[in-house]
Amino acid sequence: QVQLAESGGGLVQAGGSLRLSCAASGSISAIDVMAWYRQAPGKQRELVASITPGENKNYAHALKGRFTISRDNAKKTVYLQMNSLKAEDTGVYYCNARLWESSGRYQNLWGQGTQVTVSS
Repeated sequence: QVQLAESGGGLVQAGGSLRLSCAASGSISAIDVMAWYRQAPGKQRELVASITPGENKNYAHALKGRFTISRDNAKKTVYLQMNSLKAEDTGVYYCNARLWESSGRYQNLWGQGTQVTVSS
């Protein structure tokens, strides 16, 4: 089966940067849209950014300009570069991918989540 493995979360001071990675593994034929979501305690999960196989990108309006999503199809990996981080960026960041397994099954997968904490 397939899974997503996230890395790169941690503690950073306001104004700093972090780069999150999410690698898909397993028997995969193709990966469709990949995305990053985040959720703060007591808040709804929200879309941060998404990227299509053709690298068309979509960002949450408030984050555009600070965050950059990218993907490496050969590595089956999606990245989120986060710059000029603010305390309100604190939360659990989740990787999401829609993909086809080699069996032909279409999956909507979530990573385990990685904590991002921005100190002020």
